[in-house]
Amino acid sequence: MNKILTLLLFLLTVTSCKNNSVQETPTTAETPDYIELIETDYQLYKPTQKAKAVLVLFGGFPETAEDIKREFKILDLAKQNSIAVIFSNYNKKSWLETQEKHQLAAQLQKIIADNQLPTDAIYIGGFSSGGVVSLLLSDFIIGLKQYYIDPKGVFIVDSPIDLAALYTSSEKNVKRTDPNISNEESQWILNTLTDAFGHPDQHLENYQKHAVYTSRSNYTTNLKRLKDTKIRLYTEPDTLWWKTNRKANYDQLNAYYIKKLSQSLEAQQFKQVEYIPTTNKGYRSNGDRHPHSWSIIDTDDLIDWILKD
Repeated sequence: MNKILTLLLFLLTVTSCKNNSVQETPTTAETPDYIELIETDYQLYKPTQKAKAVLVLFGGFPETAEDIKREFKILDLAKQNSIAVIFSNYNKKSWLETQEKHQLAAQLQKIIADNQLPTDAIYIGGFSSGGVVSLLLSDFIIGLKQYYIDPKGVFIVDSPIDLAALYTSSEKNVKRTDPNISNEESQWILNTLTDAFGHPDQHLENYQKHAVYTSRSNYTTNLKRLKDTKIRLYTEPDTLWWKTNRKANYDQLNAYYIKKLSQSLEAQQFKQVEYIPTTNKGYRSNGDRHPHSWSIIDTDDLIDWILKD
């Protein structure tokens, strides 16, 4: 399944996500400074004293909380700064239906309320498809009064934000005849998107409804409620790596569409959008070079961003 979603030559996945185990029995552990709560759907680490902020993290396909902790070394730094961290086991989603948004929002609100965490300093972020979940969920929460956990900031890490572009990229890959590159994942993507939405040439409205961004129509309505929210868009546009290792052109990369989204939001007067391209920072926890990785985030800088008013 890892192969199925290197998500993808357009990058919609992450080949590093290998641990799919789920904790069966909720457990709680406590140190002098932090409480650790392990549940089936998430892991929570919170300070025994009042938390300064809450960081909610969604992994890529098919990362669990344990995978996120392994690939994204943020927990110790968060503890040093009295930030509560929620590592979600929710994954395998490249878009969200309305009912799924309600379920996630209600669950997150309950976690925050039950643990007496601050509701005015919530930051939500995710890697790959987890970034898609983060943006769509954040926009949804802000739009409904029944939820009082409006995020102060949202960030993505090299996420596949344009589903129509993903379809087009996968079509190109399937037609490719390079014997060294498998087309299995691209065919799987085409089948999945076709079953869900049809072909984007005939049913673009379906893609617009579900994607973070649709570049061919410059559709950003699914982010309209985030105009006053801090947004960070991390990506590592290493075109040489992708061309060498995946035979992918720049317009097949997540980085290409993330940059276009950044430009579109800025043109629409989104005042707090930061496009953050990196160079040679993408490495998996096992040492493998891969620009599609959690490690492109500067963790110290992210903590500063969270704590900054």
